[in-house]
Amino acid sequence: MFGKYAGLMNPGWRLVFPIIQSYQKVDLRVKAVDVPNQEAITGDNISVGVNAVIYYKVVEASKAILEVENFYYAISQLAQTTMRNVIGQVDLDGLLSQRDKVSENIRKIIDNATDPWGIKVLNVELKDIVLPEEMKRVIGKQAEAEREKRSMIIKAEGEVIAANNMAKAAQTLSGAEGALHLRTLQSINDISSDQSNTIVFAMPLEVLRAVEGFNKTKKEERKEKSQNGQ
Repeated sequence: MFGKYAGLMNPGWRLVFPIIQSYQKVDLRVKAVDVPNQEAITGDNISVGVNAVIYYKVVEASKAILEVENFYYAISQLAQTTMRNVIGQVDLDGLLSQRDKVSENIRKIIDNATDPWGIKVLNVELKDIVLPEEMKRVIGKQAEAEREKRSMIIKAEGEVIAANNMAKAAQTLSGAEGALHLRTLQSINDISSDQSNTIVFAMPLEVLRAVEGFNKTKKEERKEKSQNGQ
C-alpha cells in the first residue's frame, strides 16, 4: 500500500484498490534457468564453452520480491559469473571426468548467495562442454596412443603366457618316449588336409641314426653270408 510492503495474500479472492495498492504474483514451483553458453578458461589455460541449467525454488516470496529487484535475472547473472570462476579452478581433465563434482560446487556457491533472497537452488546441470578443434585433435591422438599402449601390453602378456605353455609342452614331449614323433605325425596330418600346402619334412635325427644302424647291420649280415659261402 502506497509503496510499502503490507504482507502476503493467500490464494483466493482479494480486493485490491488501484493506485493505492499493487501486488506481484510469485510462482512457488520449481523453475529452470537456462544459462547461455559461456567462454571460460580452465586451470590449465584451455578455453572451453560451457552452458548449464539451474533448477531453483522460491521458498520465501517476500524476500524474493523485497531483497532483489528481479530474482530471475539476478540468478542468471550470478550463475554465469560463478560458472566461469569455478571452471577456472579446475583443469580440463577434471572438468571432463568430474562434471558432477564441478556442478555441485557451482550449486553450493549460488545457493549460499541466494539464501538472502529466499531462494533455494536445488540442482545445477552442465549441459555441454565445447572444446576447440585443435584440442579435440590432441585428445583424439592421446586416446589413440593410450589404446595402442594397452594393445601392446596385452600382446606382450599373451606372448609370455604362450612361451610358458610352449616350454611346458616341450618338457612334457621330451620326457615321454615317442611323444615327439607322434606330435610330428599329427602336425603333418593337420597340414596335409589342405592340398595347396607343400610339406618339407625334416627327418628327426633319432630316425636317421636308427636307419644308419639298420643299414650297417644289413651290410654286416651280407658280408658274413658272403664269407660263409666262400
